[in-house]
Amino acid sequence: MLKAVGLSASITASVMFTTQAQADPQYAISMYGTPDLPPDFVSLPYANPNAIKGGTIKMGEVGTYDSLNPHIIKGSAPWQLRFLANETLMGRSWDEPFTLYGLIAETIEVGENREWVEFVLRKEARFADGSPITVEDVLWSYETLGTIGNGRYRGLWSKIEKAEQTGDRSVRFTFNDDNPELALLAGMRPILKKSQWDGKDFTVSGVDVVPITSAPYQIAEFEAGKFLTLRRNPDYWGKDLAFRRGTDNVDEIKFEYFGDGVVMFEAFKSGEIDMFREGNAEKWATQFDFPRVQSGDVVLSEIPHQRPTGMRGLVMNARKPVFQDWRVRQAMIQAFNFEYINETQNAGRQNRITSYFSNSSLGMSHDPAIGKVQALLSPFADQLLPGTLEGYSLPQSDGTQRNRTNIREAKNLLTEAGFTVTEGVLTDPNGNPFTFEILLRQGAVEYLSIVELYLQDLKRLGISANVTLIDNAQYNERVRNLDFDMTPFARSLSLSPGNEQVLYWGSDMADAEGTRNLMGLKSKVMDHLLDQIMKSATQDDLKSVTKAMDRVLMAGRYVIPIYHDGLSRIAHNKALKKPENVPIYGDRIGYFPDVWWIEE
Repeated sequence: MLKAVGLSASITASVMFTTQAQADPQYAISMYGTPDLPPDFVSLPYANPNAIKGGTIKMGEVGTYDSLNPHIIKGSAPWQLRFLANETLMGRSWDEPFTLYGLIAETIEVGENREWVEFVLRKEARFADGSPITVEDVLWSYETLGTIGNGRYRGLWSKIEKAEQTGDRSVRFTFNDDNPELALLAGMRPILKKSQWDGKDFTVSGVDVVPITSAPYQIAEFEAGKFLTLRRNPDYWGKDLAFRRGTDNVDEIKFEYFGDGVVMFEAFKSGEIDMFREGNAEKWATQFDFPRVQSGDVVLSEIPHQRPTGMRGLVMNARKPVFQDWRVRQAMIQAFNFEYINETQNAGRQNRITSYFSNSSLGMSHDPAIGKVQALLSPFADQLLPGTLEGYSLPQSDGTQRNRTNIREAKNLLTEAGFTVTEGVLTDPNGNPFTFEILLRQGAVEYLSIVELYLQDLKRLGISANVTLIDNAQYNERVRNLDFDMTPFARSLSLSPGNEQVLYWGSDMADAEGTRNLMGLKSKVMDHLLDQIMKSATQDDLKSVTKAMDRVLMAGRYVIPIYHDGLSRIAHNKALKKPENVPIYGDRIGYFPDVWWIEE
């Protein structure tokens, strides 16, 4: 049975009509300013409204899955189902960082200070089985996801004081927090079919329950570990919406699952799959001249973007005693010979990530803090780690394999932290050898080669690090349970940071089941900044807060950054076509295969 769910006392299921003065209902909402697109817009600016419909795209994925429910903590579901199987009340334009347009919701209305938001559902909105999407489905979805769903959904639910039906097709959420972004977030939860889960345990659903979708695609066929096929619903309720014009053009999307990236690349070269994303600039330059490229059957496309780099690298679990001292974490960063590794991996073709929001106007400078950033951090000066106010930059090596200068600095830091070397073995103040585990999933070829080079530097310090390779399911379970010392880390960050940042860096999330705060960051300074980011009245205020957050994260020394991808590289069959316009977010959610089409 479904656990701990059922409309709570805070949800009024009976129809309640309100007579108080309200703002006018709108077709869209922006965090700052007004939406770029007018009410009568034809299509999203990066979609081709005349795109051809039809055909099949075959895509590759590494790993497997054991669930078709991407909204819960347990199990591993195909990540694409989060975005291709369920519609939300409002939809994002990936050409505007802070704007939403009506999707399931025909209109959105907010209180004077955005203390509440009300949505009116479209009459035509339907699930794939033809049943209408109702206010009851909306209320159930929000409470279910907010209480027993994946942790990403729980922050919003905790800030909803009351959720109520206010008309035949209208629903209102009243907030308990002065946070204007909540009105936008309330439009971005997937809407599930309540009756499908009657008598079922939502929290442990595997491949035994095939979700009834509300989006353009339905789950057609699947075999865990082998394939998944999504088929476009010819009766999809929203196909005539301007928001959907020129999107979801392909009739069928097939995902083939492979044991590792090498096998998947070979499958692409032979024509078994239709597209391949390459993050490595050196491979892109040297390994994409195979016969199908030379013949013109495969096209190489480079997609620019304006989003932050985010963070990618090896994260240290600060919950573990071995990584609790910032000096130890800095020593791990000093020992990582990025310049040599980058030359070995990429012929030096890719740039290192310098901060979490680098490559954007939201990123920190590496000089001493000034202005609003300094004002935000100075009250906490006695709590800040070295480099937060003064400026922090990653160490650089001379590019040689020995990395002598940085290794010497790492040794000095470890000595300051109480470590000593005895007969070539680094020991802590209690005489215990410094050893830790680097956890990798099978098939992580790139990270394995990076780590093998890193181990040589650690050995020079007297550190014994062990690499553990496990399959996808075991890896997900261990990371979910925070059972790791060091492991690969990737956190994409957007041009519209807000409440999701609490999930990434908030103290309350550090030990929560399924947390995304993998490093175990617990900082009163960060918690204060997270509160400020959600109360930013202007984009200038937002930028100051993110720059301050960036400093706290970098000076925390939780992740050993590697290189960022820069522009996206997509190799694809020549029949796959893309619009001329590229959204500012580039090749991200909502771009491929969403606005591409097949033209034989």
